[in-house]
Parts: sequence; structure tokens; C-alpha cells
Amino acid sequence: MRSIVLLNAKGGCGKTTLTTNLAGYYASRGKSVLIADFDPQGSSIDWLAARPADRPPIEGVKAWREPVRATQRPDYFLIDAPARVAGRELSHLVRHAEAVIVPVLPSPIDIRAATHFIRELLLTCHALRHEGRLAVVANRVREQNLIYQDLERFLKSLEIPFVATFRETQNYIRAVQQGLGIFELPGGQAAHDVEQWRPLLEWLEERDEVKLLERETTNEVAQA
Repeated sequence: MRSIVLLNAKGGCGKTTLTTNLAGYYASRGKSVLIADFDPQGSSIDWLAARPADRPPIEGVKAWREPVRATQRPDYFLIDAPARVAGRELSHLVRHAEAVIVPVLPSPIDIRAATHFIRELLLTCHALRHEGRLAVVANRVREQNLIYQDLERFLKSLEIPFVATFRETQNYIRAVQQGLGIFELPGGQAAHDVEQWRPLLEWLEERDEVKLLERETTNEVAQA
């Protein structure tokens, strides 16, 4: 099972968008997926409720009010974290995650909030940076705007992988209304947006390879 946490202490930054699109991507490739929605707004659960019956199934848990249990051990366990997460709750969410992704919006308020949050995140879990489990993405971007240039400079200054930039587009709204991910929209209407996901998916695949190598090394040591 591969666990991926999407989080940022500030609400409205796109955690659910990333969660649901990753879920749709992995499910469409034959992987079993479990979403644990820790946000009381339940946006990921609402997305699942709108998902068509003819699409690959995705399991969801209202984790803000009930224990996280799955009918079977999933290939991918996606955690949609709540806003304002901090302290012990933050530590619990990220401690065993194989990948932690922080989306940041291009606004001065969001950049300042991300600065404080990432500092707390690294203090809470020192291993995130040196183990390469933490990455940031820019979300809802209009690349010609000057504020995006400020965001890009900020993210590159963090000494944390800045792995992807997602543009602001109606395609995400169309997808969520139908319970789909951006990869599941028909035809080539979202081809540009799908391409923007490639760097993040490649980074996650690298994390999978690292985890597999660590597991194989552990097994070899145990057998020696």
C-alpha cells in the first residue's frame, strides 16, 4: 500500500482537487484506491457520491467522524487532510506517509501562510526533507501573472522539490461535477492539463521505487 497525504493548513488551496484527480488516475489504471477524507466539509466524499457507476470504483471513508477502515488493503491510500491541521494531528498524518504534497496558490496571503506551515511541517517531522518525501506544487496558476513569478521564486527557494504547476481551468470543475478526474474526461479536451500532471506522477513513481528498494533491502538484511 502506498500512502499519499495532501495537506496545507490553509483552506481552499486545492487539496481535494489533487486527491480526487490522483484517485481517478490510479483507479483508471486498475489500481485499488481508498480516500480518507479528514476534512469535515467532505468534498472528496461528495466527489465519490457523484462518480458514475461505470467508472473504476474508489472507496471512501468519512475519516473526520469514523475510523479509517477499508474492505480490502488498497494499492493507494490517499489522505485529504483538513485545513488548520497542526501539532499532534499533523505529526500523525505525515509520520508514515510515503509522499506528502503541499499545494500552494499564487497569492501573497497563501505564500505567507505556506511559509509558516512548511516550517512547522519540517519541525514536526524532521525526516520529511532528507528522506525526500515532501514536495510542493503550484495550483490554480495563470502563468502570465506577476504573482505567479513571486510564487515560483518562493517555491524554488524552499530546498524542497517543486514538482508541478497546474493552471486555472474549467476542466477541473467539469471533472469534479461528474465525479471524474482530469485524466478521465472524454476525448482530448484536457490534454494540456493531463500533461501538466506528468512531473508530479513521475515524482510519485520515484517514491514508489525508493520504497520498493527499501523493502527489498530490509528483507535481504532479515534473511542474512
